[in-house]
Amino acid sequence: MSLPSAAPSAGLRSPGLKLAGTIGAVILVLDQLTKWVALDQLLDPPRLIEAAPFLNFVLGFNTGVSFGLLENDSVYGPWLLSGAALLVVAILVVWAARSDSRAEAASFGAIAGGAIGNIVDRLRQGAVTDFIDLHAFGWHWPTFNVADIGITGGVGLLLLSGLWPRKTSG
Repeated sequence: MSLPSAAPSAGLRSPGLKLAGTIGAVILVLDQLTKWVALDQLLDPPRLIEAAPFLNFVLGFNTGVSFGLLENDSVYGPWLLSGAALLVVAILVVWAARSDSRAEAASFGAIAGGAIGNIVDRLRQGAVTDFIDLHAFGWHWPTFNVADIGITGGVGLLLLSGLWPRKTSG
């Protein structure tokens, strides 16, 4: 006769948490890989690569949050922003574990993966590596990276998923 094993917690078996973790990991790996390539190709010597009439690759370093908001040069800045981002990631993990919506879980994963990608940069080099420069008619969007795409796309998907009606069980 065997003793019943302790059941894993519901959060560890959560399909939402598994989906969020997978998407978060993909965003994190793509972000760090593309930043490594950007640093390798754009830093020494500093240069700009014109990839399309509306797209350049040019290296930038952001000490603030997304798109240069809240920039500061304080020695504590990277630690404070990283701590705040880690708190958001922890909340997203709990939310994903409790979610029954695949769209929400995917959103949480994309946001968390992007946040962790930018945290890695802040703690490693004191600033986030940005390199994607979209422009049109002389106007340039603030330079960004794959982590920012994950965060922005995740927030957009989360907002859209709030508009979809939920199926309720009978």
